[in-house]
Amino acid sequence: MPVYNDNRMFLLFPEIRKTIARGFSDIIQTEKISFDVVAGTATAGIPHSTTLADMLDLPCIYIRDKPKSHGLKNRIEGIDAGSDLGGREVIVIEDLISTGGSSAAAVEAVREANGSCGWCLAIFSYELDRAQEQFSALQPPCQVKTLLTFDTLLDVAAAGGYLSDEQLSLLAEWQKDPFNWGEKHGFPKAE
Repeated sequence: MPVYNDNRMFLLFPEIRKTIARGFSDIIQTEKISFDVVAGTATAGIPHSTTLADMLDLPCIYIRDKPKSHGLKNRIEGIDAGSDLGGREVIVIEDLISTGGSSAAAVEAVREANGSCGWCLAIFSYELDRAQEQFSALQPPCQVKTLLTFDTLLDVAAAGGYLSDEQLSLLAEWQKDPFNWGEKHGFPKAE
């Protein structure tokens, strides 16, 4: 892809982390989302889930992409290896959604651990159709909301003069066909 949104740069700035948590809180209030536990995706969702959980005074867990290969072999950290989520309602916090595969897998992990999860919040989304398909394919489907979208990023970058017309055109072309764009521009086919 010709652009990468690196949300890890926010970690150095406490006020930005708090702003992100307040943004998530605004979505939660607007959408009237009810939950008992905040879950972050490993690794980039962990700090934002922790900040939100602290702000809301709620329990926090995190979800690995796969169980640890040693020790207790946990996939979800924050609960005992021999227990589960006991039917608790969990909200998943992610930093970035591209194809949605890892985020949807985190929702499935919560459900496999006897938790309920109907929402995933993220800082940024590339707004790829594949991501919406991933969340819609879950049974039941999972709702997704983000603080920032690719379209908004382009609008702000254009208005601020951060990108040339040529760069904006290149990014718009990528957005229309992200999985074939690289090959068209001389890069090896991405799987």
